[in-house]
Order: sequence, then structure tokens, then C-alpha cells
Amino acid sequence: MGTITFRPDPESERALEALTSDGRSASAAIREALLLAASAQQAERLRREALELAADADDIAEARAVLADLEPLRAW
Repeated sequence: MGTITFRPDPESERALEALTSDGRSASAAIREALLLAASAQQAERLRREALELAADADDIAEARAVLADLEPLRAW
């Protein structure tokens, strides 16, 4: 992708100062923040998908049917 120019507003400037207070470079802090944001976005997408699946009536019925079929095979 190459070089990206970043023009912080006052709020993001304060955040960047906090993220670089340990001596990290601005580039390293921004890279880490981007990775964390992408990970959080993916986790939120997966959470939404899981909630949709958990509420899917057909899927719930199928799971109950499978559990009913397996019940006689339980060892205890």
C-alpha cells in the first residue's frame, strides 16, 4: 500500500500521545491500533453472526432433532 499521511484532529492527537508515551513510534502505535480495530470489528461481526444463528428457528429445530436422535446413545 505504501505511505499513508495521517492528519490527527485534537482528540486523535491526544490518543496518539498516549499510545506513544512508552517510547513507541507513531507509526508503530498506529499500526497496532489498526490491527486492534480490525480484530475488534471482526469479533463484532462474528458476535452478530452467532446471535443470528442462535435465533434461527430452523437451526434450533435441527439441533433439537439431532440431540433427540443421539439421546439413546448416551452412556449415562
